[in-house]
Amino acid sequence: MKMHPNCQGNHIDLRVGASRRDFMYVGMMGGLGLSLPQMLRLQAANNIPEVESFKPIADSIIHIYLPGGMAQHESWDPKPFASPDYRGPYTPIKTSIPGEYVGEKFQNIAKIMNKLTVIRSMTHGEAAHERGTHNMFTGYRPSPAIKFPSFGSIISHEMGSRNNLPPYVAVPNVIAPEQGTGYMSSAFGPFALGSDPADKNFTVRDLLTPKDIDDKRFDRRRSLLSTVDEHFRSVEKADSINAMDSFYQAAYGLISSSQAREAFDLNKETDKLRDEYGRNSAGQRFLLARRLVEAGVRMVSVNFGGWDHHSNIKSAFDGQAPNFDQAFARLITDLADRGMLKKTLVMVSSEFGRTPKINATNGRDHWPRVFSVAMAGGGVKEGYIHGASDSLGGEPDRDPVGPEDLAKTMYRLLGINSEKRIMSDGARPIDIVNGGRIMNEWIA
Repeated sequence: MKMHPNCQGNHIDLRVGASRRDFMYVGMMGGLGLSLPQMLRLQAANNIPEVESFKPIADSIIHIYLPGGMAQHESWDPKPFASPDYRGPYTPIKTSIPGEYVGEKFQNIAKIMNKLTVIRSMTHGEAAHERGTHNMFTGYRPSPAIKFPSFGSIISHEMGSRNNLPPYVAVPNVIAPEQGTGYMSSAFGPFALGSDPADKNFTVRDLLTPKDIDDKRFDRRRSLLSTVDEHFRSVEKADSINAMDSFYQAAYGLISSSQAREAFDLNKETDKLRDEYGRNSAGQRFLLARRLVEAGVRMVSVNFGGWDHHSNIKSAFDGQAPNFDQAFARLITDLADRGMLKKTLVMVSSEFGRTPKINATNGRDHWPRVFSVAMAGGGVKEGYIHGASDSLGGEPDRDPVGPEDLAKTMYRLLGINSEKRIMSDGARPIDIVNGGRIMNEWIA
């Protein structure tokens, strides 16, 4: 009996015609401590086909997410020759790529465009924030039947941790459920800072040992906790217990490792560099992201600003875009100066773009039909523009790219074959990415 179209092989049908031998087999598995669902998971796992292994080009990623839907006209894809009601309130500026423009507020980014790949033909069909966010954090369209894991959780599962650091860190916080683990164990969820690196007294919650507990007492508590965990693990095989154990192990690794603690300490950076990034949320978050990947974090998910500009887009961009421009340009040059850019993929995305025409309140509304994503380092080409929107910035004009294409290419750069299947609850193997293609045009 086929349990699911994606599942390989046949399984015992306990509803009709099951043989006495089948029931004896299930009973034997139970005697070994396996329930029927666990047995089915094992059977399905054994039938998941092997996939080709990829050599990683990048070993970490900084994903900068701009929630709300950044307008493509005012940023990566201006229309200098369109009428003002489409071009918008700014005068596009030339970049270090001959013949290419960016928005007026991207003064510093214009100078480093020759280090970037910009995709100007991103497209999907989800105009609601939550659904668009799901697309851009998972590579999947939302489904009522299953919750898909975020990029960070897949990377955590496939690449693991380094140097006692969590593989997946959210800076400063998780802003949407779509950044979570989906059908995977909660052990692969993000480690969230809990406070903004730009705050004057920034500290990472729960990172330091309480002042009244010395090392011996700390180790004794850890030993006691292990004993309690082992007792509960022997009577309850729930994901929550295994996941909690993983969280405790990660927490102890962070607290006990001076190298790990220092990775989160922005005071180790010079005042000059902190000023160059900008003493604001964008600057200090991006600087911390660089410190974290330098120390060994696999993926840092950074969010900045709010870009849902239905009205007065000029005032809104004036308030946020300069900080982003300064911080992002400094991040790219900093990574390059340290020899890290080739091994660190940087990606800037948003859930969708904005309408091509300025509305009655001098803003732009939700528009998923075409928008832009920027990438740098980690094996992508330098000074490359992929695809194009039409003359008004409303539709892809050539080479459209979907979220599944973006996800598949990102995973490829990190050495992850997205055709691999991961086991979900209910013994169902699911592709890391379903559909799409690796965009070899982007890869250097």
